[in-house]
Amino acid sequence: MIRLKPGPLAVATHNRGKMREIMALLAPHGIAVKSAADLALPEPEETGTTFAENAILKARAAADASGLVALADDSGLAVDALDGAPGIYSARWAGPSKDFGAAMRRIEDELNAAGATAPEKRRAHFVAVLAVATPEGEVETFGGRVDGTIVWPPRGENGFGYDPVFRPDGHKLTFGEMSAEQKHGSDIAPLSHRARAIKLFTRHFLREDA
Repeated sequence: MIRLKPGPLAVATHNRGKMREIMALLAPHGIAVKSAADLALPEPEETGTTFAENAILKARAAADASGLVALADDSGLAVDALDGAPGIYSARWAGPSKDFGAAMRRIEDELNAAGATAPEKRRAHFVAVLAVATPEGEVETFGGRVDGTIVWPPRGENGFGYDPVFRPDGHKLTFGEMSAEQKHGSDIAPLSHRARAIKLFTRHFLREDA
């Protein structure tokens, strides 16, 4: 079983928005981190066919390259009427320039082409899978999911990625309209997919290290 060692945790992402969220979610637990950029880690090619496979691939590559216990996140938006797309290809839909405005427009165009104009036909969910890997080759994973509806036009400028078109169940605001505190919720009742995965991660390791 993996045990967190004294010192920083390597976080295998070059995505600034994702790094910002992970740092904010880990900070209350006293877990220090170093980003892939801080450690000059390369970005491995994501060849997995699931979120878990890609998260494990990235965590192992970061642990091997840094010599630290590494955390990687693979996440994305799955739209029911699009057979789960963009899914693991969520970032790639935005292209090399990371144009999520164009990616959101593509989702809307494809939903319209599929006749999915009513809210009940625009169901979607965000998924996040965290993988923790050690330089010795141990790996553990933790997953989180939040369900909601795709809205159009995009609303809000907070968050990143597809947040402006995703309204989580039970809420009137999209993730793009929510503050970071609203989006992630509390430790008792986390809302976002990433907050839910981080909760499982921190509870597991803080319990084991107690």
